[in-house]
Amino acid sequence: MDSLSRRRPPAPGAGPTAAPDTVKILIAGGFGVGKTTMVGSVSEIAPLRTEEPLTTAGLGVDDLEGIEDKRSTTVALDFGRISIGRDLVLYLFGTPGQQRFWFMWNDLAIGALGAVVLVDVRRPRTSFAAIDFFERRRIPFVVGVNGFHGKHPYTPEEIREALALPAGTPVLLCDARERESSRDVLIALVDRLIAAATRAGGRT
Repeated sequence: MDSLSRRRPPAPGAGPTAAPDTVKILIAGGFGVGKTTMVGSVSEIAPLRTEEPLTTAGLGVDDLEGIEDKRSTTVALDFGRISIGRDLVLYLFGTPGQQRFWFMWNDLAIGALGAVVLVDVRRPRTSFAAIDFFERRRIPFVVGVNGFHGKHPYTPEEIREALALPAGTPVLLCDARERESSRDVLIALVDRLIAAATRAGGRT
């Protein structure tokens, strides 16, 4: 599981291959943290987006502090897909970030095996709701710290302490615009899911 790559067709004359396993993953976090960007950067298909322009209807409702230049927002979900080798396909669902759309998270979480919580260090408070959501539902997650403008002023350890994360929760510095960086975050999540499944199998 050390790389993400496009699936390759079987060699000529090769026998039929088993269909890959599929896993539903959520990309969550606060408003404007880079969820749509991450799904778009790593998806091997053209991502489905439900972005709409911000309007005056959101004035006084949506928190734009620190992201005053933002002009659009996800109103339903983002969807993308990435294959890990030939055996595993991740279906990526980006959640809406504004509080008025949080009611959709429960439906999006159905069938999800894991999640990425994106954090904007300029506005870390916007990610507490996502962390609490997955902790309450016992959905494994990793934290991706999205470095806007390539800046990472804090170490993973400082981020972990500031967010009061559970012990063992991976924290990765990333750039949601870069495919390899987003890929590495997803790899960390897959590794965590495999480790959890292995432990559960050992207890049966």
